Amino acid sequence: MNLPTTTIKSKGRLQGDMVVWMVLIMLCAISLIEVYSASSRDSYQNGQYWAPMLDHGLMVLGGLAVAYTAHLMPCKFFKPLCAFLVIISIGLLIYALFFGEKINGADRWIRIFGRTIQPSEFAKLSTIGFVSFLLTMRNKENGEAHSTGVKIAIITMFIMCALIASENFSTAGLLFVVIMALLWIGQAPKKILLWITLPLMGLALAGYITAKSMSIETARSIGNSVGMLHRLPVWVARIQDGNKIPEDPKKYDVANNQQVAHAQIAIATSNVVGRGPGKSVERDYLPMAFSDYIYAIIIEEGGIESALFVLFLYLLLLYRAWRIASKCVARFPAYLVMGLSLMLVLQALINMGVAVGLLPVTGQPLPLVSKGGTSTIITCAYIGMILSVSRSARQVELEEANIEANSETSATENS
Repeated sequence: MNLPTTTIKSKGRLQGDMVVWMVLIMLCAISLIEVYSASSRDSYQNGQYWAPMLDHGLMVLGGLAVAYTAHLMPCKFFKPLCAFLVIISIGLLIYALFFGEKINGADRWIRIFGRTIQPSEFAKLSTIGFVSFLLTMRNKENGEAHSTGVKIAIITMFIMCALIASENFSTAGLLFVVIMALLWIGQAPKKILLWITLPLMGLALAGYITAKSMSIETARSIGNSVGMLHRLPVWVARIQDGNKIPEDPKKYDVANNQQVAHAQIAIATSNVVGRGPGKSVERDYLPMAFSDYIYAIIIEEGGIESALFVLFLYLLLLYRAWRIASKCVARFPAYLVMGLSLMLVLQALINMGVAVGLLPVTGQPLPLVSKGGTSTIITCAYIGMILSVSRSARQVELEEANIEANSETSATENS
């Protein structure tokens, strides 16, 4: 006898984790409001009052479209996609080193069809995805990640970081930390990780001591003679400065520390509750107010409660992403979600730390909030991939629920 079956379906056009969707939409809404406010000086100077906002709005819509499309893709498609993007990213990074467009003192950008793209954004996404795939190769004896896969992952990581470092050292460092964390989570042999970490820690310490003792003139001389080290004076200045504030505020060199100074003024004049939306004063003096220092504008206009709310959204995203990873049956989607969420949230924490003066200037934008082209699109792709994994995990739960429901129906019919 054919027994009736019960089917539990996933409803709605937006699939996957609804909390992640909520975080994405709320951060994009905050971005539209704050970028409009922070871009007012440039809009006034150019006489194009709506152009910056319309451009950013189109990028946000494009990013949401990318997130929606990615969340409908089966997770298995991300494996070949990330492997392909690794090759493309290496080519773009090499091209940017030699032919890149100089913006903010660094050759990090490539102009295509009248728009600039940042190759390092593609490199971060592709490296995380490719390493997540390599970590699925396991040793049958002990269950650890296979040494061959780990070695390929490490080589890929060093190639990407080396190509990024000369133009954007903070991004290279961030990618290195995330990949090392992913290797640890993926049960890579601890001996290999120690052989990488300990020498690099010693090298970093030696570099820090050298930069502390080096004069800016010497750094400029080295930077001029060695093309790959042309940003050395910037690194030395940031290490030596360390956001130091003199005891007498009148002695503070505002002219050479505009970003740090006006960011601190923006936070100090928020009076805890904020000036109100669109009423920022420091946006007219703070360089890159709509990008690297947009968190300071959020605090100035919205107060401490707005700052804590934005921080809460990122931490909530990290929590939900790791919950999604814990429900994955396969290793690749779990590692992918953990790597992408860790990259996104660590970058956000670094941006916030710089804005409030806890960290030296790095030039990292606030993901999904700062004005951007490539970064907005790629970050939305992060979210779309996380949602794709959550959708797959949800489908597994529904299938299990269907099996359980059908079992109960069969038991009832038989009784």
